[in-house]
Amino acid sequence: MAQADSKVLVLGALAGVAGIGLAVVCYRGLRSKRRSSWPGFYLNSNNEQGTGLMLVDGPGMPRGQVEVLERLEALIQCVSELKEEMKSLKNALPTLQDHLREELRGRDEVRRASPHHRTTPTRRKRAAGSITGPRAGGRSSEEAESEGGYITALTDSEEEDEELSDGQQSDKEQPADQLSVLLERIDNLRKGTDSEKRESLDLLLQQREEFGQSSSFLWRLTRAYCDVHDISYTLEEKKSHAETGKKIGEEAVGLNPTCADSHQWYAIMCGIMAEYDTVQNKIKNGYIFKDHLDKAIELKPQDPLSYYLLGRWCYAVAQLSWIERKVAATLFGEPPSASIEDALKNFLKVEELNPGYSKLNYVYLAKCYRDIGQRERAKKMCEAACSMKAESKEDEEAQKELDLLCPALGV
Repeated sequence: MAQADSKVLVLGALAGVAGIGLAVVCYRGLRSKRRSSWPGFYLNSNNEQGTGLMLVDGPGMPRGQVEVLERLEALIQCVSELKEEMKSLKNALPTLQDHLREELRGRDEVRRASPHHRTTPTRRKRAAGSITGPRAGGRSSEEAESEGGYITALTDSEEEDEELSDGQQSDKEQPADQLSVLLERIDNLRKGTDSEKRESLDLLLQQREEFGQSSSFLWRLTRAYCDVHDISYTLEEKKSHAETGKKIGEEAVGLNPTCADSHQWYAIMCGIMAEYDTVQNKIKNGYIFKDHLDKAIELKPQDPLSYYLLGRWCYAVAQLSWIERKVAATLFGEPPSASIEDALKNFLKVEELNPGYSKLNYVYLAKCYRDIGQRERAKKMCEAACSMKAESKEDEEAQKELDLLCPALGV
C-alpha cells in the first residue's frame, strides 16, 4: 500500500471517529437537558454500558414514546461499540503497511527460489521499468522494491494461468481430435460391407459415453441404426433398431437444433418407423418426417438427399386415397397435402445438384412424367436409369421398378 493511500485511509478513519464521537456528545448533552422533565427516566450508575440511563414506563408517558426512547438507547450502545472498533482500527493502521510489505516480500522470495516460477530477464526488465518509470516518481526505494516484488509475483501468476489455460485447451483439443478420427473411420466403414456397417454401429456404441454430447456423433449413430436396420433379417430386430434409432435421432435434434444432418436422419428414422406403427402413428410420423426434412433443407439447402426424400414424401402423399386423407383429417385436423408436380420439382432439384445422383431418382422422375402425361420424358428417364449399374440394395429396388415400368412405357 502506498504511503499517500495510507494517510488518506487514516484521516478518513479519524474523521469518522471524531464525527461519531461529536454526535454522541451532542446527543447526550441534549438528553441531559431534557431528561429531568421526562417521566419514566431515572439515572443508574451501575449501567454496564456506561450511558447512565434506564427507562421505565411512567403514568404520564405514552407507550409509543417509550418504544422510541428504547430504540434511541440501542442506537447509543451501537455507536459506542463502533467508536471502540474505530479506535482499534486507528491503532492497527500504522503497522498495516509494514505487514503487507513483509508478506509480499516473503511471497516474492518463495517464487524466485522456485525454478518453475522464475521470471525471464525480459520480464524483470519490464517490471523494473514499470517501477522506475514516471509512475514511480516520488516514492522511496523501499516502496519501489515492494511494489516491484508484487508486480513480479503477479506476472508469474499470469504466466501460470496462461500455462494452465494452454493445458486446458490441449485437453479440449485432444478429445476433439479423437472425435474427428472416430467419425472419419465411421464414415469409411459405412461405405463397406454389411459386416463393416455392423462394426460401425458397435464402435459408436462403445464410444457413446465419451462423445454422446456431440451432435455430429449422435446423428451418425442414428444413421448407423438405419443402416443396420436395412441389413437385418428378422422383423423383431428391424423394429428394435428402428425404435432405438428414432430415439437417438430425437436426442440429436434436441442437442443441436441447428444441425441439418440431425434433422435429416431423424426424419428418415420417423419414416422407417411408419412400417411398424399403427395407422395413427404412421400419419403422425409422416408429419414429423416432413417438418424435420423442411428444417434440414433450410439449414443445408445444397444436400440432394433431403430433396430426394422430400420428393418421395410428396409422391406418396399424392397417391393417398380419399379414405386415407379422411383418416388423416379426422386424427390431425388437416390431411397432408402434396401433388405429383411437387414431387417432380424435388426430384429435378436432386438432378440439378448432383446429376446422375441415383438409379432410383431416375425411376421416380420417370413415374412423375408418366403420371402427368409426358411419356417421352418418362422414357428418357427410364433409359438413364437402365444405363446405371445396380450396386446397392436401393439400386436393386430401382431395377425391380424398371422391370415393370419400362414395358408399360414401351422402352
